[in-house]
Amino acid sequence: MRALLSVSDKTGIVDFARSLDALGVDLVSTGGTAALLRRNDIGVTDVAQQTGFPEIMDGRVKTLHPNIHAALLARPGIDEQILDELGLERFDLLAVNLYPFEQIISEPGCSLEVAIENIDIGGPAMLRAGAKNHTAVAVVVDPSDYGLILTSLKTGGFDKRLRYELAVKAYTHTAAYDAAVADYLYNQREWGGDEIFQHQKLLPVTKRSDLRYGENPHQRAAFYVHNQADEACVTDATQVQGKDLSFNNIADADTALECVRQFYEPACVIVKHANPCGVALDQDASAAYRRALSTDPTSAFGGIIALNRSLDGGTAAEILKQFVEVLIVPEVQDEAREILATKPNVRVLVTGWWDMDRAAGVEFHSVNGGLLAQERDIKLVSPAELDVVSERSPTEHEMRDLLFAWKVCKFVKSNAIVFAKDQMTIGIGCGQTSRVHSARIAAMKAVDAGLAIKGSAMASDAFFPFRDSIDSAAEHEAISVIQPGGSKRDAEVVAAADEHNMAMVFTGMRHFRH
Repeated sequence: MRALLSVSDKTGIVDFARSLDALGVDLVSTGGTAALLRRNDIGVTDVAQQTGFPEIMDGRVKTLHPNIHAALLARPGIDEQILDELGLERFDLLAVNLYPFEQIISEPGCSLEVAIENIDIGGPAMLRAGAKNHTAVAVVVDPSDYGLILTSLKTGGFDKRLRYELAVKAYTHTAAYDAAVADYLYNQREWGGDEIFQHQKLLPVTKRSDLRYGENPHQRAAFYVHNQADEACVTDATQVQGKDLSFNNIADADTALECVRQFYEPACVIVKHANPCGVALDQDASAAYRRALSTDPTSAFGGIIALNRSLDGGTAAEILKQFVEVLIVPEVQDEAREILATKPNVRVLVTGWWDMDRAAGVEFHSVNGGLLAQERDIKLVSPAELDVVSERSPTEHEMRDLLFAWKVCKFVKSNAIVFAKDQMTIGIGCGQTSRVHSARIAAMKAVDAGLAIKGSAMASDAFFPFRDSIDSAAEHEAISVIQPGGSKRDAEVVAAADEHNMAMVFTGMRHFRH
């Protein structure tokens, strides 16, 4: 039996090769792998002896040779004569992993030239050849499979199923590698205008884990992560305690984190079933949490809580007074860790600190038979960009509440209405098929929580098609409105605001969220 070993990731390769050698397997290897094995007193044949050709161009060309690929692709019972004529022996085992392209491009300051030099050519070619001929060649790309290979050799060899599964893993490995290269090169273009949607999109994602189930127990589910996540996000967060995350936990934690990242001031966001149910700013995280909770304490039960400040002991103790599913924060202080440990089932995610400046990027939503792709909705507005359309202009205090409500509204499912006062949500209406019903639900929730809409700002994620929502808000004495504008009945809606002495501003953009 002969094995070809050529690995970039040297994890476990010495012990693996030594065990193969002890089992009587003849070893052939390349460059750095061969040198490492020799330093560990393991007998190995250089690949150049197989090819009759030296490695050239600083190792760029070493395995791209007919003598290598013939020995990998030779079919038992069909190609023996050709191998005999060439004086070759087949390979029965191939262990290859590729240049660490994704690791290299994630390093600060990595240039295009350096990235290109770390695109593996010979490795994928060998893997594809060996995997194609998997009935004769066992292909290993993952060092964690070395033990499985050795066990199989000691107990009768590689069965049909193992060979097939290893081949699938090899093709998955090379496909993901090519996807990462294609994604990187596409994003490095210096031409092509602002086009961000490739004709053929390859997603460089890896399964992190199987989940207990999906949205419901009868649905199987798994968690895939983008291999190049380069900002604070749920996929890159560290879980420091708690039960395994569920499908719904992950989705809701993403909404909570993305919402809390909108704010510079100490902020707390509480999410339940994909919608914020309480958001507030204050002088510190603890005060922001208490105010966010007061918006809708009923919905907050079993919710997802996100903070944009370091979690201290006092805030942790305050939060643990209620049932919380997930807590996501940039940092956890030592005292807080001790307090959280008293409730070991609470899932705690730590993201690290984030940069407020964000690139747009692309997000995907699955539909039956395809994917929808769009730029992430990261656009914010400043007071200077707002168009005051009412007779009365908002005061400075009202403007702060309008902008706060607008940021929250962006993360509420359409049709979305948010009432806010003093940098705190008062009532949130979400996911209704008519805007006026969202307004009424938001007002109802405020009343149920014992909060007064009087003096609040109302935000709407899209324009008001009729004046009824304005009249409804005025009944509860809201005093200002922020909305995109653009309705055929804008004049009627603005007139309603003027009748009620409400300040109204247009943003010129909407924030539908489905």
